[in-house]
Amino acid sequence: MTVPPTRRATFMLGALILAAGVAAPPASAAAAPVAPDALTVASTPASTGSLTAAFDAAATRYGVPRDLLIAIGYAETHLDGHAGTPSAAGGYGVMNLTGNPAVHTLAEASRLTGLKASTLENNQAANILGAAAVLRSYAADLKTAQRDSVDNWYAAVARYGGATDPSVARLYADTVYDLLATGFGVPAKGVSVTARAVAPQRGTLATARASLDSADYGPAAWAPASTSNYTVANRETDYNINYIVIHVTQGSYAGSISWFQNPAAQVSAHYVVRSSDGAITQSVREKDIAWHAGNWTYNTQAIGIEHEGYIDDPSWFTDAMYRSSAALTRSLTTKYAIPRDRSHIIGHIEVPSATHTDPGQYWNWTYYMQLVNGVTGIGTGTVNVSGSLNIRSGPGTGYAVAGSLANGAGVSVYCQATGTTVTGTYGTSNIWDRIGTNKYVADAYVLTGSDGFIPGVPRC
Repeated sequence: MTVPPTRRATFMLGALILAAGVAAPPASAAAAPVAPDALTVASTPASTGSLTAAFDAAATRYGVPRDLLIAIGYAETHLDGHAGTPSAAGGYGVMNLTGNPAVHTLAEASRLTGLKASTLENNQAANILGAAAVLRSYAADLKTAQRDSVDNWYAAVARYGGATDPSVARLYADTVYDLLATGFGVPAKGVSVTARAVAPQRGTLATARASLDSADYGPAAWAPASTSNYTVANRETDYNINYIVIHVTQGSYAGSISWFQNPAAQVSAHYVVRSSDGAITQSVREKDIAWHAGNWTYNTQAIGIEHEGYIDDPSWFTDAMYRSSAALTRSLTTKYAIPRDRSHIIGHIEVPSATHTDPGQYWNWTYYMQLVNGVTGIGTGTVNVSGSLNIRSGPGTGYAVAGSLANGAGVSVYCQATGTTVTGTYGTSNIWDRIGTNKYVADAYVLTGSDGFIPGVPRC
């Protein structure tokens, strides 16, 4: 097709958006609202392979830095739409477009793009397009953002997170900018962002930080939940604390803390643990009754610990998270004389009459309980292989290849599991060494100083 030069940019933009699964909206950068259903979307969600095209199209259409848009999606969901199921706070899609009494990004996206809420919820490309429209709208309101300078988008990013507490708004925006600074990728989805130098212009949020003076647990920050979401009590005299209940947020770290601060949430937990580095925020004092278990008796007798992530995506469950949470649980069990066993350290799904299934099948209870009970050793080893050694996503040759290691590479062994039997440099063995989150190598090719399981290293 021959395109006249004056129409070429518009045509290329339309082609990008169509490739992502969404017909092109009007060309105005201000993105004026159009009548519902004036825009059309493919009848099925965009494929995984078109995720990059969807981000490219949305960024171009609304003048939003592409990598910033991707970083927001990664901070919210690890770029997983979770088959259209909502987050705990009512957010949808890879960009977590949200509709609740305090956050209205879903409705705003619908107004700005002219797309139905159901389309924004279920169509990947539409969801990303909607988020870009909302960000551009916020930037216009704040009069700070420039298309080619991610540093000037900080206030718009903070507003997208929906937090009313300035310290939580900063926590949300800092998470996005930290991702830009370090770089990240989701190889399975064909998306990556290269690390860059960032100097975010925080403006009024420059001095907004959560207090590090948690009254109950020193390493935790303090960001109190709304008093509408828990019961003030004195459990030292009125109740016995007998349980630790493990939860998964079904949302992001900052988003969950913000949700607890929303009076309409009617939910809270005592602590929230971050995936990337194990940072902890306390939202309810231990003496008070958080509303987390869905069972009043257990609420009165338990400490609730939320963990950032989604139950169907194991990429959230990092070593940093496990170790930090286990240290918290160990401290709590000491303080309240709670036995360190699975009868007293339980998942939400194990609470009687539970309607939730967290922490889900990917939560490694064996590893977690070993950490809680003080089995915290890390082993080391050296790869000895002719050529390169495959890293697998699980303990066996049937799992997907997640990378490779060259001969002589040093590794840290966080835990060990049994799996496929492999014959290698050091004989035949069914032991597999976990060297990172969802990363395993056959022990038969690793010199660890032990012929079997490494002494002191926990079993996965």
